Amino acid sequence: MINREDLLKNPVEDIALSDLEKYSDIVNVFDKIYGFSSEGIVRGSKILKEMIKDADLRFLSFTANLVSTGLRGLFADLVKRGYFNIIVTTGGTIDHDLARSFGGVYYKGSFDIDDAMLKDLEIHRLGNVLVPFESYGKVIEEIVRKFLPEIAKDKKEIPAYELLWEFGKRISDSNSILRAAYEKKVPVIVPGIVDGSFGTNLFIQSQFLNFKINLFEDMRLIKDLVFSCKKSGALIIGGGISKHHTIWWNQFKDGLDYAVYVTTAQEYDGSLSGAKPREAISWNKIRPNAKHATIYGDATIIVPILAASLLS
Repeated sequence: MINREDLLKNPVEDIALSDLEKYSDIVNVFDKIYGFSSEGIVRGSKILKEMIKDADLRFLSFTANLVSTGLRGLFADLVKRGYFNIIVTTGGTIDHDLARSFGGVYYKGSFDIDDAMLKDLEIHRLGNVLVPFESYGKVIEEIVRKFLPEIAKDKKEIPAYELLWEFGKRISDSNSILRAAYEKKVPVIVPGIVDGSFGTNLFIQSQFLNFKINLFEDMRLIKDLVFSCKKSGALIIGGGISKHHTIWWNQFKDGLDYAVYVTTAQEYDGSLSGAKPREAISWNKIRPNAKHATIYGDATIIVPILAASLLS
């Protein structure tokens, strides 16, 4: 019988751009190989570099599962270094970022562990990442219960992005995405913010505090940023609501000027997650003359390569 201590030995660690400095020329290796997925990495890297230099509105869009991994610290660093100035993500990102910022520890595991056993041991499994019960829901509940009353004391209604800055202000973890966003005043747009532990606990506390979040103000902000920019670009990692919200708003300026997709989804089933940039052109979400690339692969491998290439 495997015991809990045997499983929870090796914590997941965040990485920063400084960890990738010696790999800054790695894309040159893929440029020489130039086969299959290597071509996508090379094209995506070139587009990303040009986008960061040329576009004044730069979206970083990603799904929450990645925040349970060491990419969390890398996302925070990309914001702190000024590569991106708006984030669009999902509700679970807030959960994982808060949980890990306030003492929750996630551990290295396996896809093949018996989940019934994990339930008995009070451990959640997120792919091959192990999340002890006490590192997740309890932590988030305590954080919301602690900080929301003082936030709501002066603001009974607040845009969600401003609420996330308020929580970021109270975080001291340098690997926190919310902390980085607060420091750089980068809005974190979470259209599905109620879908997760953070959103549920906001709702519970709102019953006592007469507190509301105003998602229309988030929409007003992203609308104003898109309408006022000269050029926009996006690194879109994964699919779902974070991907769609990013490209959706850009249709109102005739589409993104730059787009790099990192995905494992395929387009054969007609899903938004698997749709390539060329389909978004038909919806006016990416310009016909935009520079775009799709890179197929695991984001925990592809994103560090792309980030390292920005340092060269």
